[in-house]
Amino acid sequence: MKDKTTDSSEFMDVDWENRVLCSDESCIGVIGPDGRCKECGKAYESVLPAAATPIDEPAPEAESNGPAEAEPQQPGPPLPAAEEDDDWEKRTLCSDESCIGVIGPDGCCKECGRPYES
Repeated sequence: MKDKTTDSSEFMDVDWENRVLCSDESCIGVIGPDGRCKECGKAYESVLPAAATPIDEPAPEAESNGPAEAEPQQPGPPLPAAEEDDDWEKRTLCSDESCIGVIGPDGCCKECGRPYES
């Protein structure tokens, strides 16, 4: 009898090896069976390789030991919404459109370090 973890890791290895990356170099997505990126929705710019076509294999089943019971969550202290909203509205995004960072107090992006260009 095979171990279930071995089966699922083999399935993931096959999936990992056969993935097709999005043709937009600034995107981190992969192409789905419909020929579009799962992240940005852009259509793949070339012919999809045969390995990227959908495989009719059943998905691995999740183990179930009965119904999962949700633990009741205690409400935390209220957040100061007005203060948090002000910070969000006052932020300055990095001038590099492919960067996800914001400009810090030193005038440089906190993510890539590029100085802000207006």
